[in-house]
Amino acid sequence: MDQKRLFLAIAISIAILLGFQYLMPHPPAPPHPPATSEQAQGGPSQGGQTPSGQTPSGETLSGATGAGTAGPASGAPGASAQAKANAVPKNVPRVRIEAPRVAGSISLLGARIDDLELKDYRDTLAPDSPLVRLLEPRSDPQPYYVQYGWTAPAGESAGQSAAGQSASGQPAAGQPAAGQPAGQSTGQTLKLPGNDTVWSASAPSLGVGKPVTLTWDNGAGLTFEIVLSIDENYMFTVEQQVKNATGAPVSLFPWARIRRDYTPNVAGYYVLFEGLLGVVDGTLQETTYAKTKSEGEKRDGLAYDATATGGWAGITDKYWMAALVPDQSVASTVNFRHVAEDGDHYQVDYVTKAPQTVAPGATAALASRVFAGAKVVRLLDQYENEYKIPNFDKAVDFGWFYFLTKPIFYALDFLNGLLGNFGLAIMLFTVCVKALFFPLANYSYRSMSKMKLLGPKMTALRERFKDEPQRMQQEMMGLYKIEKVNPASGCLPMVVQIPVFFSLYKVIFVTIEMRQAPFFGWIHDLSAVDPTNVFNLFGLIPFDPTVISPFLQMGAWPLIMGVTMFLQQKLNPPPPDPMQARLFQLMPIVFTFMMARFPAGLIIYWSWNNLLSIAQQWLIMRRTRLARPGLART
Repeated sequence: MDQKRLFLAIAISIAILLGFQYLMPHPPAPPHPPATSEQAQGGPSQGGQTPSGQTPSGETLSGATGAGTAGPASGAPGASAQAKANAVPKNVPRVRIEAPRVAGSISLLGARIDDLELKDYRDTLAPDSPLVRLLEPRSDPQPYYVQYGWTAPAGESAGQSAAGQSASGQPAAGQPAAGQPAGQSTGQTLKLPGNDTVWSASAPSLGVGKPVTLTWDNGAGLTFEIVLSIDENYMFTVEQQVKNATGAPVSLFPWARIRRDYTPNVAGYYVLFEGLLGVVDGTLQETTYAKTKSEGEKRDGLAYDATATGGWAGITDKYWMAALVPDQSVASTVNFRHVAEDGDHYQVDYVTKAPQTVAPGATAALASRVFAGAKVVRLLDQYENEYKIPNFDKAVDFGWFYFLTKPIFYALDFLNGLLGNFGLAIMLFTVCVKALFFPLANYSYRSMSKMKLLGPKMTALRERFKDEPQRMQQEMMGLYKIEKVNPASGCLPMVVQIPVFFSLYKVIFVTIEMRQAPFFGWIHDLSAVDPTNVFNLFGLIPFDPTVISPFLQMGAWPLIMGVTMFLQQKLNPPPPDPMQARLFQLMPIVFTFMMARFPAGLIIYWSWNNLLSIAQQWLIMRRTRLARPGLART
């Protein structure tokens, strides 16, 4: 039975070891060079369908004629990088964004929200570190932006914009979503706004309570307007309007997209999702950049598409996200796309399933929203409740243990509000967890205490029946039954706390509230590894040992954790076999090296949990010894 208990404990330890090694980051793929060429763009097509004669990257450049494209593009094939770079002017007319938590601008060339900084967050802990920049214009090395537009239904074509180029900001005439009418087929050419359309603005800046209207008149009786407003956080409200001054009705498909014209460096953690995601028809959809690329190669760039009413979709990083929130009462087709032309380009877009018909002299409008900012949990919950956005909080990767992870986050966030320090909140939370599992731990520690006091009797039984293994097992089981001892109970506290441990790890690692949250002393970021290292004498030697191997990361807190694990182990009854005892003695060393690269907040939790367990176990063992003083002598 002792061997079974030993093997169970070793199996649990190995499972944790292998599991966390699997969860640790894999070396990220080499980053793609940033796109330096023209990122000429195409808008979404209905249901991912491509009109005859068009390719998903068939957008024409400035000065060309023809219809717009049915899919995203990254430049005309064969065009030189220099020519395309010249087609993206750096100095364009802009509308400033002046809001409490974001700053930036909107390009009037193409009507893009393409310049956005987050005022509350910096790249590093340095006070002069640059602000986090979320969105960038096409003329910059890493283009990332939001754009709105319209496309024509089947039977009509998108003609040239006033700038003299094809209306490449939207799909060309094509089939609408399956099962929907194509709209009025008049054979006319609709002049729609495109990438090189220059819009006019109603005001020089956008702010809270100060909306801005972007306007473009196609010169043929249609006036297009995009009304933008922003709240005090990260939510933009967008209203697309079309005014029809012609003598005939006009049908159009409004669309919106988020475009990222480079492959970002991802953390490479299995427990963290970064890429294209959304909630479509009530289901969370997640597609990594690699999968978007591989699936797109099979389907002409389209990696995912679905039609539903409501939901949201966007592109997420670890802490930041840009997400489209269509009108929750209008059916739309959501698409995830990849275009491999002059680099890798990723796009999330939606287009209304049915066209909007604008009667002569009337105005048609469609309101939607776009989130662009930090994934603050309570803020996402607020937006979810206020705007009825389904599962908007799942933008934060709480993982499989969502039912534990999110309550744990709320508990830590509440305790942080009381104590003013997330490190102290983790320690108080640990006390609460210990109190919750106190009855189970008491039972386990009592059994282990009795096991330790039974050591002499068990040794005597082994000596007496060393030639009769079966009889020896029977006698030992009888002894356990008489003394009411469960030899496997020592594993219970570890087993029941594994889900809590994993959930706490997720909270510390993925929530922005923990980002750059300080503790005391040398811990300035609980979500990062302990910055000290014993192998360079805690900074006295100007050398980074992790250059040789990542396993040479050994900070002060991991050492504290290892020492507490060793002390706790000394309180447990040692295995009778010397080899087994040596294996147990190695476990604190193995766990110390394994967890040295984990977030400091998790190491503090484990160390504090060990100290509480030591105190609890010592007290129980002392009481057991006092209550049964003769047990150890028999």
